[in-house]
Parts: sequence; C-alpha cells; structure tokens
Amino acid sequence: MNSVLNIENVTKKYKDNTVVDGLSLDIKKGEVFALLGANGAGKTTTIKMILGLTKISSGKIDIEDGAKIGYSPETPYFPPYLTAMEVMKYYAGLEGDKKRKDKAYLKSLLEVAGLEDTKTRVKYYSKGMVQRLALAQALIQDPDILILDEPTAGLDALGGKHNLELLKSLKEKGKTIIINSHILHDIEEVCDRGVIMKKGTVLDTWTKNESDESLEAKFIRLVGEEE
Repeated sequence: MNSVLNIENVTKKYKDNTVVDGLSLDIKKGEVFALLGANGAGKTTTIKMILGLTKISSGKIDIEDGAKIGYSPETPYFPPYLTAMEVMKYYAGLEGDKKRKDKAYLKSLLEVAGLEDTKTRVKYYSKGMVQRLALAQALIQDPDILILDEPTAGLDALGGKHNLELLKSLKEKGKTIIINSHILHDIEEVCDRGVIMKKGTVLDTWTKNESDESLEAKFIRLVGEEE
C-alpha cells in the first residue's frame, strides 16, 4: 500500500513550549488513521501543520503529488444568516470548478451528510447539524485525503452512527481519512490504525484487532501511566 502522507521527525515550538516533538507518521492510501490523546497531546497542531495552517519548526511533511485535502474542524462556523445550500455554493465557488457549483451535486453531498433540508438558516441548526454541514463542505472537491477533527462530537446516537457509516463508505471508495477523536468506541469501529499521543510525542501505536486488549484499555493504561 502506497503512502499518501509522510510526516518525518516534525517538531512544533512556540517560543520555549514544544507542542509536537519529533513526530513521525506514515499514512497509507485508503486507510482510516486515528490521532488519539488527551487535550494538549498535539493532535490538532499536527492537523494544522498538515494543512499548512501552522508553520513547522523542524522536520518535513510530504503529501502525495496532486492529492486534494478536505477538512472538517472540531468547532465549525458558518455565517448564521446563510442556508446550507448557500454555504455549499460559497465554498464551491472558492474551488473555481464549475462542476462543483452544480446545485444537484451540492444537494447530493448535503444528503450524504444527512442534511436534506437545504433552506433552513444555519442560526437554527443544532451543533450536530453544523457538524454535518461541515462534513458536506469538506467533500465538495472530492478529496483524496479527508481530515476530520472530532467528526461525531455533538451528534446524537443516530447522527453518530450515520457519520460512521458514511466514513466506512468513503473508505470503500478509496479515500484516506485521518480522524482526531476522543470517542474511542467510534475509533475502534471505523479506523485501521492510529497513534496514542501525549505532550507532542507518540506513546504507542494501535492497530485494529492486533491484540485482545481494547483500545480504551490501552489508552487508559498508557495515558494513565504517564500522568
């Protein structure tokens, strides 16, 4: 399986504070990869460096040539006076691709994300509905790599299950998905591999069905030992 994203000895410092310390990851095309850890582990900073939103202090990040990235943040925000369709049209316009601006195409993405009502203004949305809109927006350019920060946060049981099934279907289509989540049960269900991080370093790796120890047990054991 070919690598689509390689992170080699990456460090991020803010003055004297090291947020990510010598991180190395090799993410394969078509896999669902998890970044795990408590708050302050460096997960979101890692995502921001992959996206180019935060400058790397040292090391390097290589992304497969031509790979498109879609991103859904942990706390998405959209102008409250816009409808879901207006949000999608705006972001599609930024792509500069006429195909992506097609209303039927954008409506299909909203439906895939579980939003069939395209006319309600965002200010009336629940947190879970905003999360679904963010996921639909992340799919506009048909990305090769999809980066999701807490994709099931704020969703009820049905909404969370819908998103997990959507992620599985996207994996079947060959998408590479990187997930940052605190919901370990969801990670075990949908992810192939992952790393458990703390204070910017990798404590250990996790591979689905690699042992009889659950991911939750491993996470508590490792993170708890380091406290």
